[in-house]
Amino acid sequence: MNIKRRNWTPYILLLPSLLYLALFFAFPMVRSLSLAFWKDDARLPLHSEADLDSPVVGSLPQASTVTVLNTQGNLIEGEIPTGAITEVWYRISAVDAEGQTLEGWVHGDRVRVDETDEATGVPTLGRIRTVRRTGADPQTSVFVEPGSTRGELVGKLDAQTEVEILEPRTMEVWYQVSGVVDEQTVEGWAQSAYITLGQQDATSGFVQRGSAGEWTLDFIRTMISDRFFSSALWTTLLLVLITIPIQFVVALIMALVIQARLKGNLFFLYIFSIPLGVSELAVGIVFFLMFTESGYINSFLQGLGLIDQRITFISADNRHWIIIAVVLAEVWRATSIVMVILVSGLQSVPTEVLEAAEIYGAGLWQRIRHVILPLLKPSIQVALILRTILAFQVFAVVMAIGGGDVVTTLARETYRWYSEDIRNANLAASYAGLIMLISLVAAIFYLRAVRSQQEVAT
Repeated sequence: MNIKRRNWTPYILLLPSLLYLALFFAFPMVRSLSLAFWKDDARLPLHSEADLDSPVVGSLPQASTVTVLNTQGNLIEGEIPTGAITEVWYRISAVDAEGQTLEGWVHGDRVRVDETDEATGVPTLGRIRTVRRTGADPQTSVFVEPGSTRGELVGKLDAQTEVEILEPRTMEVWYQVSGVVDEQTVEGWAQSAYITLGQQDATSGFVQRGSAGEWTLDFIRTMISDRFFSSALWTTLLLVLITIPIQFVVALIMALVIQARLKGNLFFLYIFSIPLGVSELAVGIVFFLMFTESGYINSFLQGLGLIDQRITFISADNRHWIIIAVVLAEVWRATSIVMVILVSGLQSVPTEVLEAAEIYGAGLWQRIRHVILPLLKPSIQVALILRTILAFQVFAVVMAIGGGDVVTTLARETYRWYSEDIRNANLAASYAGLIMLISLVAAIFYLRAVRSQQEVAT
């Protein structure tokens, strides 16, 4: 009995490709999409005590208004945690106005250090600062324990009182806060790094950011309500609807010229392929220079005597000229990509079929319509999908010609939200996700609309 052994070679050869797709495609894609719907700092958990290890008793959403009920400082020993807001407290000894010696803890902001230990740099002597805020207590409170300005008092000291600094302590500040969520009061402890106090009243504030995330549509809503969103969307769609048909027609003509095997057809192939070696940004700069007041177009028109005064093409008042310049730049730059795909597709069209169509009296247009285009459908699918995806990502040409302000696109807005001092990766991911979604819809449309006879039959 012969046992057929499974051939594992194809699976082993496929494994590197699967790992590559997982590491450099699937994971970045999932991470990017999650950024558009996941808010890392959406909620602030409240603890039962001023300790991260204590139970969570509730949470408050970001920007919630809170009332500060109490404060507490936890001693930090060693390295200060990242993002922690700390306070320095001094254990001091001083004589008050009544001649009594007070020993206790004073907030570091209330002491001006006059002398420090030369060996360790630790403060040793100081003086109580003068309170200059209108309506504030002119005296400085001395507390039994450090870390809270609402703790038990030892006494008070006048301004300019000399103090001996016995011990400094670095404290991480916690606030006991109360807020309302869904008409229910939530109370607990939170690190002060997440709470912003009111400028006039230290007993109230709001949640600046949270330390826990949640799924949300806030970024999608912000993107849709962005003042540049509608303009970017319609400009991108307009560029796609204008450039793709022009590029396809021009690329088909270029491919037919090369396929006709005219004398010097290789020369035409080299000339048509030149834009493939030019970067998108370089093309944008060249076409911008062509449309400036001192550019080639104005010089050419003046040389022919068609205009007396130079025309301002690129300006905030001539948005349509910027779009025209972008279209021309994109057509010149990217038509060669479509041409190369169509040329490779024409290589597979049987010469006998074209000769038979010509013998039976089919003209050039009839051969193109009824023979060449049907046989080119697989190549047309690839060309249209590739060019449409790249057209939705047009960026450098728009930036070079219009600066990205007067005429903007979805790719430009993606860049704007991720850079230019905004640094909002969530909004940038929302724009990128929209580009991907539209590109996916366009690809599915082409796969359904441009199908060969074999695909229709199956």
